[in-house]
Amino acid sequence: MPNAPRDPLQPFRDEELLADVIARLIGDARHVAIGASSPIPAAAALLARERGGGRPYVSLLGSRQQNFFTDGGRELFDCAGQGRIDVFFLSGGQIDGEGNINLVGVGDYARPVVRFPGSFGSSYLYYVVPKVILFRLEHSPRTLVEKVDFVSAPGTSASNIYRPGGPVALITSRCLFAFDRARRRFELASVHPGHTVAEIIETTGFDFDHSPQVPVTRAPTAETLRTLRSIVAPQLVEVYPRFAAEVFGVAEVA
Repeated sequence: MPNAPRDPLQPFRDEELLADVIARLIGDARHVAIGASSPIPAAAALLARERGGGRPYVSLLGSRQQNFFTDGGRELFDCAGQGRIDVFFLSGGQIDGEGNINLVGVGDYARPVVRFPGSFGSSYLYYVVPKVILFRLEHSPRTLVEKVDFVSAPGTSASNIYRPGGPVALITSRCLFAFDRARRRFELASVHPGHTVAEIIETTGFDFDHSPQVPVTRAPTAETLRTLRSIVAPQLVEVYPRFAAEVFGVAEVA
């Protein structure tokens, strides 16, 4: 028996807050692509599509229903190189204050203390997708570091290098950072409910800018929660059944 969907009047979960924030960052993009193991960005993209009346187009890798690609990553890279993907999401075992990400490992390259899954196409997509949103749930000095041990994909490039793509924001479980490419630096845009600027400073390994009064991240509205729980959640079951069940109480019908 499928679980009953969550009551739309119940208080929001952290995952719903993050999906709402990311959906607003997506804005009026034409095409959003989501890679593997990204349930919250996937929920955000589908939420943005519902708000936009069918726009943006959403390509969710691993899905047969939310993806027109037939050859997965290969077509994703071609599409991105042709300028037909506006938003993509990247993460890293480490992210530093210049927007560099590390997907290789920690420690000496030849003898790493920790080995991450690998860069795959991150550096390529970081260069060609105009709006890359960095996403890292764990917000700690271990993950948000002063300088990454290995640069899998650089946050910025020299002025003589053609690069239409790059980071625009970093969202974590504690806050939202905006990225200034010209200054190669993050600025604290908002702090999620229940967290403080002092906490963000203490748990972030890199320096960042912030105003004297940093706003609290806006909570999702009742309409947003209704859309997430009744429309978006069932669409996530195909690729992220466990996430849909745990967060939204929606399970795949046998």
